[in-house]
Amino acid sequence: MKFSCSLPPQKTQKHQSIMAKLCSSRGILLLLLISAIPVAYILRSELSPPPTHVYHYHASGLFRESAAWDESHRRFLVSFVEGGIGEVKVRDDGEGEGGVLKEVTVVKDADVSGNASVGIEVDAVRKRVVVVYVDLIGRGFGAVAAYDLGTWERLFLTRLAGPGDEKSMADDVAVDEEGNAYVTDCLSNKIWKVGVDGKLLSTIRSPLFAHDAWYKDLIGLNGIVYHPDGFLLVIHTATGDLYKIVLKEDEDEEVKLVKIVQGSLRFGDGIALVSSTKLVVAGNPSGRLVESTDGWETAAVVGKFSGPLHRLATTAVVKDGKVYLSHLIGVGYPKMKHALIEAVFST
Repeated sequence: MKFSCSLPPQKTQKHQSIMAKLCSSRGILLLLLISAIPVAYILRSELSPPPTHVYHYHASGLFRESAAWDESHRRFLVSFVEGGIGEVKVRDDGEGEGGVLKEVTVVKDADVSGNASVGIEVDAVRKRVVVVYVDLIGRGFGAVAAYDLGTWERLFLTRLAGPGDEKSMADDVAVDEEGNAYVTDCLSNKIWKVGVDGKLLSTIRSPLFAHDAWYKDLIGLNGIVYHPDGFLLVIHTATGDLYKIVLKEDEDEEVKLVKIVQGSLRFGDGIALVSSTKLVVAGNPSGRLVESTDGWETAAVVGKFSGPLHRLATTAVVKDGKVYLSHLIGVGYPKMKHALIEAVFST
């Protein structure tokens, strides 16, 4: 049996006319010009002198999801989308060979092979780093692990999600004063609480985390930080909602929606505290400075920073009082050159 598919004569003629225009020399030139716009933007962005300080570093991988600053060893730690952790040591003069630093792999855990390393947090008090692992493709596995900052010995590996569990995507992590880790689930909008020894203690859920329209939860709870006054701040990427989660002993956590009185936090990703009253949100645009004067009952966007959009800012890192934005995408061949860019905010 033979099947055929044909258009009505008038539509065929219209289709042929469009194709003829596209295939004409003028049409080809137009397509080339359109495709050249992003290429020209990328080249200009990469070749122009940066307006602020940048730590460039060479890496073997295209994607670097998150970064954290390890003050005790004067280095950045970065998480690999292909799985693993790398260190980028900063020299006293702030530069490396040719002005580019070098990434060295320090963790490649065979027990979580095939999964991405995403959120990462330095727990300076306990001299360890906490990292989140996730199956980005199947969305069926999530875990959190801790490694010693000196020996890279694994201290614990805790499964958060697996076969038979609800679909989830473990994302970012924060650590409180007691060493408990809080891991966001950006797919099912919940937060796992894991004890200092790696025991899964509880799951934080709230009706405030969910939204009526499905597209508002495409990317849900994402960046998370612990505030020294005893609460968590968590951002919801798709909506820009910011939550304050008050931690209580022997009681359920209290979840509040922070009222944003100025600006928007939509498409926010990683977040970092600059002080008890100021928070940096990485994402799109590259960085936003948020301030609260009432204990994070309300907040306002008071500054913005625009970096290279093609690199996609994912994480904010505070080093020596300055804010650096870590970017997802590296540029270059054969070695990828990644960037940690200082964010200087304008009002």
